[in-house]
Amino acid sequence: MTKFKIVVKIVLSISLLLICVSSNAQKYYQPSIIQPSWERDYPPFRIAGNLYYVGTEDLACYLITTPSGSILINTGLASSAPLIADHIKKLGFKLSDVKILLTTQAHFDHVGGMAEIKKLTGAKMEVEAGDAGILADGGNSDFVFGGKGPLFAPVKADVLLHGDAVVKLGNMKINVLSHPGHTQGSCSFLFDVKDEQHTYKVLVANMPSVLDETKLSGMPTYPNVGKDYAYTFNAMKNIHFDLWLASHAGQFDMDKKHKPGDGYNPEAFRDQKGYDAALANLYKAYLKKLNGK
Repeated sequence: MTKFKIVVKIVLSISLLLICVSSNAQKYYQPSIIQPSWERDYPPFRIAGNLYYVGTEDLACYLITTPSGSILINTGLASSAPLIADHIKKLGFKLSDVKILLTTQAHFDHVGGMAEIKKLTGAKMEVEAGDAGILADGGNSDFVFGGKGPLFAPVKADVLLHGDAVVKLGNMKINVLSHPGHTQGSCSFLFDVKDEQHTYKVLVANMPSVLDETKLSGMPTYPNVGKDYAYTFNAMKNIHFDLWLASHAGQFDMDKKHKPGDGYNPEAFRDQKGYDAALANLYKAYLKKLNGK
């Protein structure tokens, strides 16, 4: 083979490789709202009892451990799946012990890594029925972000949760609170965790923020979005808990309650006033949008 033919062959091989890489990189549509803090690493830590934080700086993911296995809530973006897996290992737990996967909402920034984590753990995906379709088509049917192709690897639910369901694993019972609006299947989780001295009732709240693109009069694929928001705001005013967390770390001011390297301190997350204020601010924004101001 002549030198010219060898060079041509190498160039063609490199071109083909670049095309493949480019094709894979553009496989999923990514909205422009992604923030650096959504992917930035954050050291995992114990929140309270058998509840741990394993998310990124802002995209909150939670691990609940039991003698019968673990439950993982949310996975962040697709790019964060290896990070979440590493956090679980750093805390001393096994990926194979994760038996149930949950999510507060089927948006790409909370379930983007779900398919990969499901593959790594073999866990069952349990999702509120209203979000099952969005999860199954990779977000392409999302009423705000959909229509431009899948945003993440699709995940078929193993179990559909209806209404105020209860998820059970070992000695854990997680109450699923239906809080639709942000997505059709948005939900919060309410459960007890225990340490050596106390039992804490924990709320992982899916805070009802209203996206700019959402029309409360109704969306083509979500005509009842306004009514669902009204229901959710009313329902979330009456939840009783000891500690509260949310889908985004910034929503419950985690940076003010825990710094990397801080010791175990569940009481830092006892913040009823913070929850009430956050909910009130979101309600004001909702009313402003509802009234067209």
